[in-house]
Amino acid sequence: MEKAFKNHLKSDFPFLCQSKILLAVSGGVDSVVLAHLCKLAKLNFSIAHCNFNLRDAESDADEEFVLDLAERLDVEVFIENFDTTTFAEDAKISIQMAARELRYHWFEELSSAFKFDYILTAHHANDNLETFIINLVRGTGLEGFTGIKSVHNSVIRPLLSSTRKEIEAYAVEHKILWREDSSNASNKYLRNKIRHDIVPVLEELNPQLLDGFANTQSHLNDSLKLVEDYIGLIYPEIVSKTMYGYNLKIDFLQKLPNTKAVLYELLKTFGFSEWEDVYQLLDAQSGKIVYSVSHRLIKDRNVLILTERESEQNKMEYQIKEGEDIVMLPIGRFSLAEVEEISNTSPNCVYLNKEKLTFPLVLRKWNTGDIFYPFGMKGKKKLSDFFNDNKLSLPEKESTWLLCSGNDIVWIVNRRADNRFALTDPSQKILKITYTV
Repeated sequence: MEKAFKNHLKSDFPFLCQSKILLAVSGGVDSVVLAHLCKLAKLNFSIAHCNFNLRDAESDADEEFVLDLAERLDVEVFIENFDTTTFAEDAKISIQMAARELRYHWFEELSSAFKFDYILTAHHANDNLETFIINLVRGTGLEGFTGIKSVHNSVIRPLLSSTRKEIEAYAVEHKILWREDSSNASNKYLRNKIRHDIVPVLEELNPQLLDGFANTQSHLNDSLKLVEDYIGLIYPEIVSKTMYGYNLKIDFLQKLPNTKAVLYELLKTFGFSEWEDVYQLLDAQSGKIVYSVSHRLIKDRNVLILTERESEQNKMEYQIKEGEDIVMLPIGRFSLAEVEEISNTSPNCVYLNKEKLTFPLVLRKWNTGDIFYPFGMKGKKKLSDFFNDNKLSLPEKESTWLLCSGNDIVWIVNRRADNRFALTDPSQKILKITYTV
């Protein structure tokens, strides 16, 4: 295994020989064997061990074991203790997910602080198979079947082609000691149940299960690359970037023979799960919305608009006090000045009868039922009708700010002034307000 490991480094990860490496070691056979192999390969590495404090004295014994291992291998070691249970409860996630988040976040902190080039973990072929089955049970797209990546950003898994049996056999042959995690014997966790109850049955059916699985995954990865290439070709024809997010052209999508699959590939990273609802948006009425935890997809005439979910900023209000000349706000800058005459009629400025204004002026978003008196017209108009007449999408409506005097709309910022505050006499005080983003 030592020779195979060195050849694997030489052919697939030659850069590791000149890199500074952080090696994750739990104390189990996989990571301990990887530490010994890295030492034999004369890699420049340090050890990082997470004590998740989930097994009382056993967790502390693992920590002591790793400290002793680092001393025997004569390498630097980092130890971190976590209150994993509390973190999981606060984040409302499983213990396994909490441990994963804590582990990788700490690894990234160490890498940044001590200039490590790469993080090595001891995932192996059995881990890959178990992950595949977990994704199969939970439901996933094609990418969920392509397995654990041997390289993912700065994380490298050089044992991914080795089996658990091979690793354990090497440890026994070379009298390498390791720690057994008692929780691995319990079927409380899904991965353990798959490891103990499902994989042995599959191996009875096919003793070469892992070899066959590796071939299948290779084919799946090739298929995924084909899909990614196809999406890359049609992406510019479908998707355009906007100031609110992305627009997807419905007419182009509907011409495709595999519209559902394309929608999934385009939107899978945005947290959507109700894919039938997403697909039905193509024929829905304008204004229909499908939500994910973080985003929403809006049908708007001939496009689907993808945006983040409405933020708390949409509920904010800001004030402009009397006497202020320049007001800097998160939404932009407002400049106020008394002038003698109207000299500029660009959309980003408005001229008002100052005597009719009640300060402080308020900036807010629109509410259902808002009305105003459009400049240049007689009578009042619902703001929702004004938006529809101007064919504003929902994100455009939500991004529009209203300048108000008391309860009255003074200016739909950058769009239309209100007739009630218009200048009717040359002797009136003129207040010019300019808005710049």
